[in-house]
Formats: sequence, structure tokens, C-alpha cells
Amino acid sequence: MNRSSILNGRVIDPASGLDTVADLHLADGRIAAIGAAPDGFEGATRIEAAGLTVIPGLVDLAARLGEPGGEHKQKLARELRAAVAGGVTTVCAMPDTHPALDETGLVQMLRQRAEALGLARVLPLGALTRGLEGQELTEFAKLRDAGCVGFSQADAPLSDTRVLYRAMQYAATHGIALRVRPQDARLAAGGVAHDGQVASRLGLPAIPTAAETVAISTIVILMKDTGARIHLERVSSREGLEMVAAARAYGLPLSCDVAINHVHLADVDIGYFDSNMRLSPPLRGVSDRDAIQHALLDGTVDAICSDHTPVGNDDKLLPFGEAKPGASGLELLLPLTLAWAEQRRVPLAQALARVTSAPAALLGLDAGRIGVGAPADLCLFDPHAEWRVGPETLLSSGKHTPFAGLSLRGRVRHTLVGGRLAHTEPGAA
Repeated sequence: MNRSSILNGRVIDPASGLDTVADLHLADGRIAAIGAAPDGFEGATRIEAAGLTVIPGLVDLAARLGEPGGEHKQKLARELRAAVAGGVTTVCAMPDTHPALDETGLVQMLRQRAEALGLARVLPLGALTRGLEGQELTEFAKLRDAGCVGFSQADAPLSDTRVLYRAMQYAATHGIALRVRPQDARLAAGGVAHDGQVASRLGLPAIPTAAETVAISTIVILMKDTGARIHLERVSSREGLEMVAAARAYGLPLSCDVAINHVHLADVDIGYFDSNMRLSPPLRGVSDRDAIQHALLDGTVDAICSDHTPVGNDDKLLPFGEAKPGASGLELLLPLTLAWAEQRRVPLAQALARVTSAPAALLGLDAGRIGVGAPADLCLFDPHAEWRVGPETLLSSGKHTPFAGLSLRGRVRHTLVGGRLAHTEPGAA
């Protein structure tokens, strides 16, 4: 029997409100006891966690892992090592791979390779349309049976409303969850920054807020007609969040997430054409960023995701308008969530719920919680340890992030997946 004990850590479980210094005892991949060890619990591996905070492993709703398509670079292994180094134990893999995740064989291959690595758990998101070309729906039921936990078009445009309508009808009939990026393709076409004073001053092609709100309006209208359950990916504007709140008040089963970069940053941070700030959706105005923070507190926003997108130098070290959007985020999701909690005086458990229990609930997972019988997916971090974000400290193949060069507080020392150590910080006891 595989047994281990985590001793003297501060255990925080956002799902139950537990916040106490206690021992955890793990057996066969699950939490066997909190506090005193069960009778006969002998021969366990011991992890001393005094001074560390013990929380459920993070559940990330959106990350790009590079496979299929990056096998020759062993990209999957690198990104999953980055995940566990960031305390992330469950990752939703976006379907915008090469080829796209639109066939059962590709989904099964991804799952098998991820399981063989023994790092973070990978939950594939199936492509909503074949090749993400926005025309022909994929076979949702077959892909679900192969392991897909939802369906998404990722950032690929879906300009034909009839395709979205049919997808929602199909999903509603089979009880399948759809995830939709709310962005009107035509209104966003050619834009690289939020339509505001910064884009005007820098002369950058702009994406209006209406690109998001028009899309949400369409989705809401189709939800009323089809009864589909929809999750909106990476809402970025104040007006968009107001529409989400209104739809929920109407009784629609609409949820949403935001990217961690958008919790902290606004278009003013672009500065003088900093391509690390080239993101999709674009960083919007300060009032939008403040609205995101408020919506995280009032529950309009369900979860925070990393939107992890590894981008190489060839695609990022370019003029702002030519650079590829995206940033690495798996290793920053926890410290940036901690920073938000500290800056806005958000109770720690409430902030951590947005990256643990809340995304787990959206996915219907038995994860994101600490309780007897729960999976032993755990993150042990030093809340006081400061570290500098840079190429030398990020394990991901992508080294570009808006936070490069900054010091963040909160360093993961150990990550356990199914009770097994998947990551230990070099030098950690």
C-alpha cells in the first residue's frame, strides 16, 4: 500500500472552509485522514510541511500543451513539468493543436502520453468543429466517450452563427458542455489591442469591446432557444461581465472564467509596444480590469485560468502588431492569485477557490478539495518565498510573460498527484 504523511502544514480547503495546522495522511492515492493517523498507519513516507501551506492541487481550465504536434520537441513533458512546478494537478488541454483535437484517436493518444508521464492529469477539450475551421461539427458523443470533458473552438473564429446554433442544439440534446470564446470574428478582425486611448496613441489596430458583447448577446439568445449549457472562456470586459450577470439572473446556465493576466493588467501596461502584453483577448481598460476583480468576488466569474500559451522567441520578439498573442502561465497561476488576494485583501480561501474547487465543480470533478476520501492531489507552497520570474526559473518551453523580471511571492515546494510526488522544488526538504 502506498502511504505518506504530510506533517504540520497549514491546511486550507476552500470547499469546506477548513483552515488549520494539521497532518494529512494519504493512502492509495486518496486522503485517508486529517489530524491523527489511522490505526495501523505505519511505514509511511513523511513530508515535513511546517511553514508551508497545503491546498488542493490547482485545476486549470485552459492551457496549451503542444501535443499533438510538438512530440519531436517533447513539449508535452515540458509543459506538464511546468504545471506541477506551479502546483497545477489538473489541466484542461485546449484543442488548438496541430492537428486539432477533432478525432478520437488523437484524444486517446494525448491521454495515454500524459498518463505515461505521471505528472499532472490532462483533460482534453475536443475541437468544436473539424480542424477548428468553423464549418462542420465534430462528433461530440464519440469524442466525449474518448475522454473529452468539453468542446471548444479555442481562439479560432466561429463566424457562422448557424454552426454555433447547431452545436448548441446538439450539446443540449446529449447533455454535453460547450465552451465558447465570446468574440465576434468580424469585429475583431485585424485588431491587436483594446479599442481605447492606448491603441489610439500607439497607432495599433483595435478590437472594440463590442466584439465581446455582440458575441455574448448572440450566445445568450441561442441559449434561450436551445437550452444549452455554456461556459464562456476568458471574458475581458466590464460590459461583458454585466451581460453574464444579467443572463444568470434570468436563470440561464451560463458560467465564465477570466485569465490571470487580465486580473492584474490593463492596456496601459502595454507601455511602449511591449509584445509580452500582446494577449488574446487583448488587455482592456483599467475599468475593465477592476470589474474583473469585482466580479471574482461577487461570483459572476467562476474561475481563473492560466490561459497558458508557450510562445518562442521567433514569434514573440517582433513588433507588437506582428507578435504572436499569448504568454506562459502555468507556473504563475498560483503566485498571481496570491498577489491578487494580498493586494485586494481578499480572504485567502476565497481567492484559492477560484483556482481549485470552483473550476473542479464546473468540470464535475471529484477534485479541488481536501477531505477524507478525496483524491490526494495537493500543492504545498511557501507563502513567504519570493522568486524572480525569468527564463531561468520557468520550466515551460515558453519564457515570455508580462511578469518577466518581476518578483512574486509564493513558491511551490511539493506537488502530489494521486498521493505521488510529481514535483519537488530543488533543495526542498
